[in-house]
Order: sequence, then C-alpha cells, then structure tokens
Amino acid sequence: MKVIVEDLYYSYPGKDVLKGVNLNLSETEIMCIVGPNGSGKSTLVKCVEGLQKARSGKIMFDGKDASGFSRPEIARLIGYVPQSSSQLFSSSVFDTVLMGRKPYYSWRCSDEDIDIVANILQLMELDDLAMDDFNNLSGGQQQRVLIARALAQMPKLLLLDEPTSALDISHQLEVMEIIYDLVHSRQIGVMMVIHDLNLASRYADSIVMLYEGRVFADGCARDTLTKSNIEEVYGVEASIHDLEGTLSVTPVRRVKKEWRRN
Repeated sequence: MKVIVEDLYYSYPGKDVLKGVNLNLSETEIMCIVGPNGSGKSTLVKCVEGLQKARSGKIMFDGKDASGFSRPEIARLIGYVPQSSSQLFSSSVFDTVLMGRKPYYSWRCSDEDIDIVANILQLMELDDLAMDDFNNLSGGQQQRVLIARALAQMPKLLLLDEPTSALDISHQLEVMEIIYDLVHSRQIGVMMVIHDLNLASRYADSIVMLYEGRVFADGCARDTLTKSNIEEVYGVEASIHDLEGTLSVTPVRRVKKEWRRN
C-alpha cells in the first residue's frame, strides 16, 4: 500500500510536535524513521495509524484520504506495534496473537484464523510459548508476540515503533530479517521508528531523519547518515565506514552545543 503524508502538523497543548512533515512510502518498502528523542517520530507513526489526529495536512492510502476509512477498515490495512508491551489482563500467547484476527470475524474465529496464527507463531519462533501467559514473558518475548499479533492482521502496511528496543542482538537481527522477508513475500510496506542507525542502514530502503518536528533529511542511508547530518541532529561526532556494502555508524564523542553549526 502506498502512503503519502502531505504537510502534516500536530500539536500537543502548548507545543508543536510535527511541523509540515512530507513523506512517501511505496509498496514493498522499508522506511526507517530516525532522530533524537522528542523529534516527533512516534507521533508521526500514531498519526498515520489514526491514533492521533493531525492539526492539518493530509495522509493518503493508495490515493484515498485516510480520514475516510473506518476503524475496522484501518485495522485490516494497518498492523501497528507500539513501544509499550504492557497488558492489563492475562492472556496466552496464542490468544494474544489471535486478537490480530479480530478485524476479520465478529463472534467466533474460523479454522483459517487458527491456521494463520499457528503459522505466524512458527515464523516468529514462538510456537513453544503458545500456551504461556503473555504477562510472564520477558520484554523481548512480549515484543515478538506483539509483532506476531500485527502480522496476524495480514496488513498492507506495518507500523512499528522501536520494534527491536527490548531485544538482544540475535533477536534484533532475526526480527529485522523477518520484516525484510515479509515486505517482499507479501508485498507490504513498513514504516518503522528505530534508534539504531546501523540497523536502519542495513535494512531500510529509505531513511527519514526527523529533527524538531521537521524532516531534516530523507533518502537512502548514504544520503541521510552523513557525518554532518548526525552531528547537526544528534550533537554527536560519528565515524562512518563502509562494511561489506553497508554503512556502519560509530559514535565518537558528543559535540558541545557552542561547537555545532548555527
């Protein structure tokens, strides 16, 4: 599903968060949203999902205004994985992932729904935990379950807010590789908030760098993850190297504010 965001503004009381954001996400594309804390990354994703209503601007899904879609229609189009994995009730891993099928049935799930969930649990290597209580899992396991739940929606667009933040190195790579494979096998788009610039460099087709609510840079990794951009946006001097065809970003030192460009 193609997504276009045009001149998007969003404000909290007394604070402008997004200030005229424009972006284009094509089908079968992984777009990583990067930037320092407070730059508007999570707010942008929530606006696209419809959890927060923009002050002005437009969001288009395959050429249609997103404001014209109902919540059930959005749920069949978009799978959303938030930062937090907290849950207020006890539920098995299987039942938690089955919730992702809710947009497709009213009272009872079908055999097809059960099969879809079973296949996704196997894909995410969660089948051994299927009957475990979600609340008893580690943070990393909970995050993988929430990604599985989003995949169970069979979405055309997957929105992920820091999906690797609670995972160890091995599972970070595993989740990113699963997402990469899904994009191409199921022809879906992915918009992902991520802090790890090296993961973004390795897996993203495009990177959008937000700074103070605006798009500071966008394009491929080589166009966005430059020494000057990282210094200006993050206040960090970085060493950037080509490692087997992928940019590797290593922070060197913080740059004092008075040393940074005006």
